Amino acid sequence: MRGEIVSFNHTTFLSTDSTLVPVGTGIPRAVEVVLSLAGLIVSAPFIALSAAAIAATSPGSVIFRQDRVGRGGRTFVLYKLRTMRPGLSEPQVTAGDDVRVTWIGRLLRGAKLDELPELWNVLKGDMSLVGPRPEVPRYVDLENPMWQLVLRVRPGLTDPMTLRLRNEETLLAEVKGEREHFYMGLLQPFKLKGYLEYLRARSWWSDVKVLWQSGVAVILPGTAPPPSLKEIFTCPTSGPIEGNCRGGTLWPPSGDHYMPRE
Repeated sequence: MRGEIVSFNHTTFLSTDSTLVPVGTGIPRAVEVVLSLAGLIVSAPFIALSAAAIAATSPGSVIFRQDRVGRGGRTFVLYKLRTMRPGLSEPQVTAGDDVRVTWIGRLLRGAKLDELPELWNVLKGDMSLVGPRPEVPRYVDLENPMWQLVLRVRPGLTDPMTLRLRNEETLLAEVKGEREHFYMGLLQPFKLKGYLEYLRARSWWSDVKVLWQSGVAVILPGTAPPPSLKEIFTCPTSGPIEGNCRGGTLWPPSGDHYMPRE
């Protein structure tokens, strides 16, 4: 089942063989260019201070570069401030208790300062200010109809699902068992569902609202309550992504395998 772009009555849709998923228009690209450039200028002192702290506390480059999958399935290089010790690359999901993260890195990740260089990706056109978060190629299934739909738009710095999962690392730290398996089998389908729900109702005003809520959440984390593991365990039984949670209403069959630690 392939996703296609179609238009009807001046509305853009993402289509599958059986479903039309309308896609609203977000913040205009010209406005994003201005905002991302302004953001880079304003955040330059914070990036410089953070980079100095990284350089003073651990060896290696202060900038982290990683291939991510963007619009149309094309890969691009994502830029972030490095928060991990160099030379340790596996796995590609990060939990709150991950020993690879430096103490400076934990501070930067908590305040989301490590993501400021991504404004360069927005300026270049790799990303939008608001949109689904870009994933590493290893975790993207280009044959999956959910991914085919999500990849019809530029990835973004934030969106409602990213806002809800801003403390994803804390959630992963609660998981008992293989975290990468949990991420691919449960958390990622949950994310994709949220991405598509937002794309259906997206507008330039909703993008502005998400940006505002994301900024508030950095200062007041309690304003963006995270989902529970129980909510993530519940898969959709109808709609454009039916059947993409490993074929059942709950996954895995032995639910206690990924329950929170005692």
